[in-house]
Amino acid sequence: MLPLLLALSTTSFTFAAAGPPVVALQYGVFRGTSDGNLSTFLGVPFASPATRFELPKVPIKLHGVQNASGFGPACPQQAMSTVPLVQIATATYSAVSDDCLTLNVFKPSFATSQSKLPVLVWIYGGGFQVGNSLDTEVRPAVERSIATDEPIIIVTPNYRVSAFGFLGGKEASAAGISNLGLRDQIFALEWVQAHIAAFGGDPEKVVIGGISAGAISIALLLLSNNRFQQSALFRGAFMESGSPINLGSMADGQPYYDGLVAANNCTASPDTLDCLRRVPLDAFTATVNHTANLFSYSSLSLPSLPRVDGDVIVQNPLLSVSQGLYAKVPILTGDCDDEGTLFSLSTTNITTNDEFVGYMSSNYLPRATAAQIAELSALYPDDPTQGSPFDTGTANQLTPEYKRLAAFQGDLIFTGARRFFLERAAKTQDAWSWLYKRGKTSFLGASHGGDIGIWFPAANVTDAPGLDALLNFINTRDPNRAAGAGQHASSVFWPKWNTPSANGSTSLLTFSNPNLVNITAEDFRVEAIEFLFEVLLEETGNSSASG
Repeated sequence: MLPLLLALSTTSFTFAAAGPPVVALQYGVFRGTSDGNLSTFLGVPFASPATRFELPKVPIKLHGVQNASGFGPACPQQAMSTVPLVQIATATYSAVSDDCLTLNVFKPSFATSQSKLPVLVWIYGGGFQVGNSLDTEVRPAVERSIATDEPIIIVTPNYRVSAFGFLGGKEASAAGISNLGLRDQIFALEWVQAHIAAFGGDPEKVVIGGISAGAISIALLLLSNNRFQQSALFRGAFMESGSPINLGSMADGQPYYDGLVAANNCTASPDTLDCLRRVPLDAFTATVNHTANLFSYSSLSLPSLPRVDGDVIVQNPLLSVSQGLYAKVPILTGDCDDEGTLFSLSTTNITTNDEFVGYMSSNYLPRATAAQIAELSALYPDDPTQGSPFDTGTANQLTPEYKRLAAFQGDLIFTGARRFFLERAAKTQDAWSWLYKRGKTSFLGASHGGDIGIWFPAANVTDAPGLDALLNFINTRDPNRAAGAGQHASSVFWPKWNTPSANGSTSLLTFSNPNLVNITAEDFRVEAIEFLFEVLLEETGNSSASG
């Protein structure tokens, strides 16, 4: 698809006329908005109008000047369950549609088609179940890039989520629509290669970044696959709370597919997938909302996740990482200290050791042996002083097993996955990592997503060491090296992850209370994380052998 998209870009350019900014692409002319030092183009279609469960296609020819002053509709969202003690703020959007494949471009107003500015493509999070391209306010980041003489362009695309973007089962495999959400992201990256020059960007200086599910998406796009060559689409990666994780197969998703077929009265149809396509959006969404979500009892074990399909994800990500089958580009990756607390709120009815052990085994490690489960239960002990929020003693123990569950789930999906990747990637490419430890006063601690303001602070901040390091990285692929004439560097030197700290461990840029930024060692829960990922790798091998 990329050669065709490139061919369509040959007549793209920017109008440098008075009034609102206008960009002409081969398939349409788009009028954006002037916003201080910025020009913004919102709701630009990067694919033709989509039909449910179909691959993204090249944008159709648009006639007349298109209004690009407002965000496009969000992709269909999944409803979240309520949890005790915390009000989960799920975003609502003014418009939701199956036809949602649009993106937004935020650029310096002075940028022309000759500027060749570096580009960040930002992928939103939301557990692969919710989210939209407007979720992260990126304008202040572009403003600061101008002020520090390191101007960049940021592109924020939509992608399909929940069952709409990650439908499992043999029917989806046969139709070639596995991992549609990831395919949307790839298509948006190909659009950037074809068209970003018209906005003033350099297609050879693209960094991909994301948070949570967006960061996991980035990690999966780093892996060798049958869809594209990474070097053709990006030259660096920024992953905020997300790494290559253990994933199931398309066949593992069959029960969920069959459940949607039954719930939508499609069982008797000769083509159940086509039947699901024809169900009205509201009715289909209602059935999706009855499946497990992030705040259901199953927590991070979800029906609508990326799955190994032999194409976009050719094999279990942990195997690809262990075999070195990933893009050798510079990376920034990090986590919050208490990643698992938010996702343990739905399991507060687990209050005994036996219930914890049973949940760990049945929900996350069904192929692990009894001996492995017993060892893990000892490495994640029934002791609140060793649970998450970490370093808070017996405080913040919401229920008898809450801090234990939070420690285990945070390591399984986030902290342990990051370390597993870094232990290999830091030997093959430049890699830097961070840890966010602020906010230990509540039972959520330094919780998932708490560090977003480090990388995307509000407007008019005077001190932004995280964002400054990120801007350096986007420009030079080194968080310590600025590109601008002013040589604006981050206030703290950030050693590579495999640089020994004072006590011999690897180094983390650490954000601590009250506003301290320093270098600390990654020397925590070493035995527990190492054994956990040994178990996961063994499970992966057993699953491959049996499947």
